[in-house]
Amino acid sequence: MKLLLAVDGSASSRRAVAQAVALAAELRAAPEIHLLHVHPEIPDARVRQHVPHGDLERYYRDESLPHLAEAEAALNAAGLDFKRHLHVGDAAGIIAKLAAELGCARIVMGTHGRSALAEAVLGSVSHRVLQLASCPVLLVK
Repeated sequence: MKLLLAVDGSASSRRAVAQAVALAAELRAAPEIHLLHVHPEIPDARVRQHVPHGDLERYYRDESLPHLAEAEAALNAAGLDFKRHLHVGDAAGIIAKLAAELGCARIVMGTHGRSALAEAVLGSVSHRVLQLASCPVLLVK
C-alpha cells in the first residue's frame, strides 16, 4: 500500500503522522510512505524574477525542512521507510496530483478544523484535497 502523508508542521499534522504510524502497524506489510510538504509560492512575481533561481530553491528547501523534521523523526522511530517530497505551489492541487501520479491508496493529512463559515470564505486545503483526490483521504483533527 502506498500512502501520501502531507505535513505542514501543525498540531493536526503531527497527529496525522501518529495516525499514519498506527495505520502502518495494522498492515501486514509496511506501506510505501511518501512524506510531502508543500511550501506556498512567494506571491510577488517581482521577487521571483529578481532572486536567482538557486537562491529561491534554497529558501523553499530551508523553510520546508523544519516542517518535515518531526514527521521524519516519528517515522524513523517507528522503523518506517519513506521518501521525502518537497514542492512549491498550491498545496491541495499538488497533494491530489502527487497522490495520483504515485498511485497512492490513501492520503493522510491533518486539518485545522476551521468553522464552516471560515471554510466557505477562505477555503481550506483539506476540503480542496477531498474534492480533488482520486483516492480516499484520511483527515486527522
